[in-house]
Amino acid sequence: MDKSSYRLARTRNPGTRNPRNPEPRNPELREPRSDMELFNDLVEWTLHLDDKLKQLVEVCGGWSYAILFVIIFCETGLVITPFLPGDSLLFTCGMLAGDGWLNLGAVMAVLLLAAVLGDTVNYQIGHYIGPKVFREGRQSRWLKQEHLDRTHRFFEKYGGKTIIIARFVPIVRTFAPFVAGVGAMTYSKFLLYNVIGGLLWVVSLVLSGYLFGSLPWVRKNLSIVIILIIVVSMLPAMIEYWRARRGAIAAPTTEADEQSEKG
Repeated sequence: MDKSSYRLARTRNPGTRNPRNPEPRNPELREPRSDMELFNDLVEWTLHLDDKLKQLVEVCGGWSYAILFVIIFCETGLVITPFLPGDSLLFTCGMLAGDGWLNLGAVMAVLLLAAVLGDTVNYQIGHYIGPKVFREGRQSRWLKQEHLDRTHRFFEKYGGKTIIIARFVPIVRTFAPFVAGVGAMTYSKFLLYNVIGGLLWVVSLVLSGYLFGSLPWVRKNLSIVIILIIVVSMLPAMIEYWRARRGAIAAPTTEADEQSEKG
């Protein structure tokens, strides 16, 4: 649906809210939202990205590019916001660019800049905060000395491949630059892989939405397409987790067999 048709539909069916009897604005009259309600809102927002982004463009106009920048920047740059939409947002932006809601060149440039800067900030946070935490002997659930040592060896051997592939894996792409910074991967090497990975990620997904978003089946089943994008993106992480679990289960059996042979 293009801009004019969407706005006409919104005018004819503005919703059920009565402007003469608005909801109370006093925060004391509203109960705090539960985590489950917030999660449901996030799922609803993600599965109806096209409508949400159209409303965003209608309300914010050119500032919608700044909001898209902030979303991708936070999704890639802050380890506390890996839940924000990434792949699905890029695909939907390309789809809306094909409908004339967004400028294709502008949205690709903005999202690429956000992705590269986000990873860079994430790397610097890991680089400066991680070693300090370890020197002072602090430990947490996800910052452990053995993880630092293992990450340093892994990134020195597979660094480029990891940073590039991580772009296409939700959650992993949020933590990969941070771990690279903690593991003391050289910044020049990281920056090169950061730019290459960001370019491949943004261009491939935005152009996919731009080229295939006009197909009738995609338009009719956009929620299914978004779910498929998320599932396919998560497959590498799920396979790696399954392999790690399988190796952890097999390790005690191997040790027991070796001890029985020695005995």
